[in-house]
Amino acid sequence: MKEIKIHPADNVAVDVSTGHKIALCDIAEGENVIKYGFPIGHATHLIRKGEHVHTHNLKTNLSEKLTYEYNPKFYPEEEVSTGEIMAYVREGEEIGIRNEVWIVNTVGCVNKIAQKLSELTGAFCFPHPYGCSQLGDDHQITRKILRGLVRHPNAAGVLVLGLGCENNYMASFQECLGQINLDRVRFLNVQECEDEIEDGVRLIRELQEYASTFKRESVPVSKLKVGLKCGGSDGFSGITANPLIGQFSDYLVAAGGSTILTEVPEMFGAETILMDRCLDKDVFDKTVNLINHFKDYFTQHGQVIYENPSPGNKAGGISTLEEKSLGCTQKGGRAQVVDVLDYGDNISRHGLQLLDGPGNDMVAVTNLTAAGCHMILFSTGRGTPLGAPVPTIKVATNSDLAERKKNWIDFDSGPMLEGEELKENFIDFVLQVAEGKMTCNEKNGYREIAIFKDGVTL
Repeated sequence: MKEIKIHPADNVAVDVSTGHKIALCDIAEGENVIKYGFPIGHATHLIRKGEHVHTHNLKTNLSEKLTYEYNPKFYPEEEVSTGEIMAYVREGEEIGIRNEVWIVNTVGCVNKIAQKLSELTGAFCFPHPYGCSQLGDDHQITRKILRGLVRHPNAAGVLVLGLGCENNYMASFQECLGQINLDRVRFLNVQECEDEIEDGVRLIRELQEYASTFKRESVPVSKLKVGLKCGGSDGFSGITANPLIGQFSDYLVAAGGSTILTEVPEMFGAETILMDRCLDKDVFDKTVNLINHFKDYFTQHGQVIYENPSPGNKAGGISTLEEKSLGCTQKGGRAQVVDVLDYGDNISRHGLQLLDGPGNDMVAVTNLTAAGCHMILFSTGRGTPLGAPVPTIKVATNSDLAERKKNWIDFDSGPMLEGEELKENFIDFVLQVAEGKMTCNEKNGYREIAIFKDGVTL
């Protein structure tokens, strides 16, 4: 049996054949189990050397809100050549890596009309159930997410499709959008026209004609904004795919680009690693608020903060939330954290940033898209077909998954278990996607959104 000891301080190793943990020495009852050099919980009874370590003998150390201290720890940035990619230049010096036309609904009542228009024209639509009968924060969050989609630079043209009587009515949503280019964005309330399909097709054809005026041109790679996400993790996630994504994040940040790490509950137990890398005390305080706000969200709903690893995660070898978090946060590499964004906010700085939001796969990829990410790097040890409205690069943590689900997986990080270096190959692959190489979610037509909801529905 081949085992991998990740950090010199670890008292468990990972079985390469299963992804599960094996004790490297006797671990006394109550003693911390160490992986990645950090505690991932404590032994509930004596664990003998060589025994399987999992949920039957390991329990989380996590509790409620904590008090944190800012202890800055920065790593030197790697030296990289800035490089260039071929992309579409938009207004305000933004770039898009796709040149598509999107249909964005103000309300779920017009989902089927949007889908029919998509089928007739080839424009992309993203059904959702919201935009009406919502109050307070839920209503504002829906509007912010939809605004992020309308303004996304991968869309050369957008048809905003409304019903006419919804809470998120067109005039109000236009105010939310702010100043826009009417050549790029068109509006249609279907209650106000005789034939919504005819009018919708006409408007989309005009938008497609406008989109055809854009051609790829050379731009600095520093213009790229990339989201970081994991889903369906296993015991290899923190050894292969997540560190590989972290290597790309460090590369892009060093080149002047931007990456975003979200899934706040999957920072619990590893949050101090991110806090110590905060650019300054202000960013540190924002990160503390980010963590504690989400812990409050759990407790306000009567839920414990540490109940996160799904049945699939546990089957793959992950026992506690801090174990998952220590693997998850590696997607952020070692760069400084330069900003913290609220749910629905847009990227405004270069560098690694944290984004408020849950770990749910569909909600998280939607959140990252609305924040302005051109693409998403998505690690998975279990496999998933889903995709965001933007290219979603699925990185398998193990070669077995990559071989079995070739129609889902874009890149295999499994060879890292044998010590193979994949950084340069992965960077090349991501930049090829930025220049037009299609991901599996794009080939399959799997593009979905889901919007966070926490309140009353009328």
